[in-house]
Formats: sequence, C-alpha cells, structure tokens
Amino acid sequence: MQAVLKFGKSQYLVKPGDTILVDLGQTEPKILLIEDEGKTFIGEPEVAGAKVKVKVLEEVKGEKLRISQFKAKTRHRRVIGFRGKYTKILIEDIKFSQKA
Repeated sequence: MQAVLKFGKSQYLVKPGDTILVDLGQTEPKILLIEDEGKTFIGEPEVAGAKVKVKVLEEVKGEKLRISQFKAKTRHRRVIGFRGKYTKILIEDIKFSQKA
C-alpha cells in the first residue's frame, strides 16, 4: 500500500515504515492518493475513508547552504548561510476503507 501525502506545500510518495523530513511544524498530512492492491483511489481533494498514522521522531536541521551575491562594477559582495529546520516523521500505518 502506498499513498501520496501533502504536508504544507510539499507532496511525498510514502509507504508504511518510511521516514521523511517535512518542514518544521507541518505534521498533519492531507491524503491525496492511495494505491492498494493494484487499485488507485484519487482524492477530490482528499481520499475519503483513508487514515495515516504518523509519529514525530525529532526536529533536525538540514545541511548548510552558502548563498553569495555579487554585483559587477559596484564592488558589492555578500555571503550568507542558511540551515533549514525540519521535522523527522515516521509513517507507521496507512488504513483505507472503501465505501460502497
């Protein structure tokens, strides 16, 4: 069983047991698509009858990025750093009950 989950503005293809990094504070998923035993169910906008059990493991920092700006002929140079903050989430279970 697989599902496409939306956390904030990002979408992830997950299955039970996967660990993903999402933006800090985005821990409630929207279920956009479920694939179960070869059948695909697409949500409008969310799949009815689907539930995902997630567990928040920890808050982590991403890798450091160095951003540089340069403007020719004005001698303007600037270098700044950035480390994004993420929440590490474990997908424990995906449940889906199709309504007839």
